[in-house]
Amino acid sequence: MNNGKSFFDTDVGKTFAGFAFPGFDVDSLIAAQRKNFEAFTQANQVAVEGVQALVKRQVEIASAAIEEASAALKEMTAPGGAEEKIAKNAALVKAAYEKALAATRELTELMAKTSDEAFGVLNKRFTESFEEFKDFATKRAVVK
Repeated sequence: MNNGKSFFDTDVGKTFAGFAFPGFDVDSLIAAQRKNFEAFTQANQVAVEGVQALVKRQVEIASAAIEEASAALKEMTAPGGAEEKIAKNAALVKAAYEKALAATRELTELMAKTSDEAFGVLNKRFTESFEEFKDFATKRAVVK
């Protein structure tokens, strides 16, 4: 059960934080793992929000397409000459294709933006963890 606390805020996490191993900074390790967990949580939240935005936009596009298809069907069944209907149908097909292409491009860009944002969060934390490891190694070398 998650009551808004991470593992590190529980009694178990606090218990491990109190252990002292010679030459090993448990508190720093727990702090680093907390930051990792927070980064993964944030990246997951970014991804979920991106998927929600994507689905919402897909529904909007589908609704607009249904309305346009209904209007196109009325146009195609309206009285008129064969040449006029062919010209109208060609124009409708071209417009529908261009809208579908634009919608696909928009959805692709939205997915790419979401991926970039989520990866950015993880990449930032990954880079920070290298610095933390370097600092830990430097402190450990000085202790010896």
